[in-house]
Amino acid sequence: MMPFYCSWMNEDLRIFSDSVSKFIDQEIEPHYVEWEQNKWMPRTVWNKLGEAGLLCVDIPEEYGGIGVGFEFAALIVDIFSRRGVGSVSIGAMGVHAGIVAHYIVNMGTEEQKQYYLPKMVSGEFVGAIGMTEPGAGSDLKNIKTSAKKVDGGYLINGSKIFISNGQHCDIIILACKTNPDAGARGVSLFMVEATAKGFVRGSKLEKLGMHCQDTSELFFEDVFVSDDDLLGPLDGGFIAMMQELPRERMVLAVGAQAACEGMLDITLDYVKERNAFGQRIADFQNTRFKLAELATKVRVQKAFVDQCILLLAENKLDTATASMAKLHTTELQGLVADECLQLFGGYGYMTEYRIAREYADARAQRIYGGTSEIMKEIISRELVK
Repeated sequence: MMPFYCSWMNEDLRIFSDSVSKFIDQEIEPHYVEWEQNKWMPRTVWNKLGEAGLLCVDIPEEYGGIGVGFEFAALIVDIFSRRGVGSVSIGAMGVHAGIVAHYIVNMGTEEQKQYYLPKMVSGEFVGAIGMTEPGAGSDLKNIKTSAKKVDGGYLINGSKIFISNGQHCDIIILACKTNPDAGARGVSLFMVEATAKGFVRGSKLEKLGMHCQDTSELFFEDVFVSDDDLLGPLDGGFIAMMQELPRERMVLAVGAQAACEGMLDITLDYVKERNAFGQRIADFQNTRFKLAELATKVRVQKAFVDQCILLLAENKLDTATASMAKLHTTELQGLVADECLQLFGGYGYMTEYRIAREYADARAQRIYGGTSEIMKEIISRELVK
């Protein structure tokens, strides 16, 4: 394996990493190819993750978490992605633990925290977040899902698309328009349970990659939520989401960096074992030079990602810097996937080989969580403001 120095690793994290790896060995890796082929991951995976203490680790202890820093959460994403089982990480450690739980921690009332967070830590509840819509994408000012005030609460009508954990979710943080004339400043967030009358799950969407990670359309028809289900201040959803973006984008960046390292590892193993024209593929100058270029880019990027992890752990990571990390890591992930697959030759195009799955999985990274073009827009605005 390629040695990639990690500046924030300590003895506690090393011990923790062993337990994460053992969990993957026992509960994920033996079944992962089958899940990918069936395009479905069992709901029980969340319960097992919860039992193993791998969900919401950086949630305060009073709500069921371990109360550790972001480094521990990043390490879980890192190991899952490095091992090539990132589809599990995206839904469970990314959306469920990395995004939804922290919205509740940072914006929820004490009652909401006490009720939802322990259930998310244990895996009893699976969380999803509903922002993207068919006609608006992630453009919050133009979302159509509405929440109209009625006696005792709100009636929600509308639909969402590309929602991770949509099939398994028990709770959804839903972005709705509460003030239609205020653009993005008229968006509020609500806690909607999947048992609510009028909530309908669409079919599981077919994706290019990450087949076992469920992504769905969600529909809401006169779904009633009480005043107590408002998350954060009325019309304060946009500001809240902007505050949470650095964490969301760093989770994606950590996964992308680790995937790059994992792909390099399996490619190095392959080219040292595979022969062509009477010699190892590793002995061709083109192979050596390609790998040297990729390893250098990944090593240099590692230093920046590690710096961002530490900044986020200290609550000092700004949106533009997080956007830089997301942009660079996901673009490089696509390059590494393409170049490494090429070195596998025809076998790289076969889905029985991990590199083919990694190639397909990598493509979404430049789209969700904000496209590369949106990242450039955010970064450039900060540069020239």
